[in-house]
Amino acid sequence: MLYKYGNHTFRRYMKNKIVVVICALMCLNLNAKQTIKYKAGILCINDIEYPMVNVDGGRFYMGGSLIQEDIFDNQDTVHIVSVNNFRIGKFEVTQEMWEAVMGSNPSNFKGPKRPVDSVSWNDCLSFITKLNELTGQKFRLPTEAEWEFAAMGGKKSKGYKYSGSNNPDEVAWHKNNSEYLTHDVGTKLPNELGLFDMSGNVHEWCSDWYGNYTSCSQINPKGPSDGSYKVIRGGSWLYDILAANVSYRFLNPPTSRFGCFGFRLCL
Repeated sequence: MLYKYGNHTFRRYMKNKIVVVICALMCLNLNAKQTIKYKAGILCINDIEYPMVNVDGGRFYMGGSLIQEDIFDNQDTVHIVSVNNFRIGKFEVTQEMWEAVMGSNPSNFKGPKRPVDSVSWNDCLSFITKLNELTGQKFRLPTEAEWEFAAMGGKKSKGYKYSGSNNPDEVAWHKNNSEYLTHDVGTKLPNELGLFDMSGNVHEWCSDWYGNYTSCSQINPKGPSDGSYKVIRGGSWLYDILAANVSYRFLNPPTSRFGCFGFRLCL
């Protein structure tokens, strides 16, 4: 029946069919993105689950611990800080999560369960902005104080040097055991709160601008109002165990992208 109208009509028919197929595929893709939701403490991105851990607020010595013997120069003044309740990601944000939201994967060390790497502070903000648009939530980066409190184990802290142990090999991928690459999240032991990779694997961006600590007690500090460098915490596969200490501070411009830079979500 089709051919009796000539090749021109056939070509037009096929062109219309192709357009319909493309539109259908686009609709499927849009529908897939709409499966991103947050419910009962778990962020679900298609079939990917990202649990958020409740952290009860409390007071702690920021910049070191009275239990720890070694206080480093870049930790500045040890001071008392109080933080309110918050939620923080059980894992570092993975490459499959990033790709599901952003549609691309910037990581140097490819692997769906590995932490996303080579992302700047600004890139993380773009991811979070888009994620919040899709979920209606208010995800963010943790403040430096929240990050350190969680890494120490919160109110359950046992005063470890590293997040969950005094033995860095139990809880962290660092320079001496990583083979100079990232690893799947959650393959080391968790800390007292059940958080993985707070020490090692990739450095984690915090929301704060970098600044010197004050000797005064603080409540929910958010760092300086502006600056040139953002805070990064936790150490990584590229650095030795010194950087994996829960109190060790690191800094970089918010535009910097390196294969050892990643992040986790806070709420």
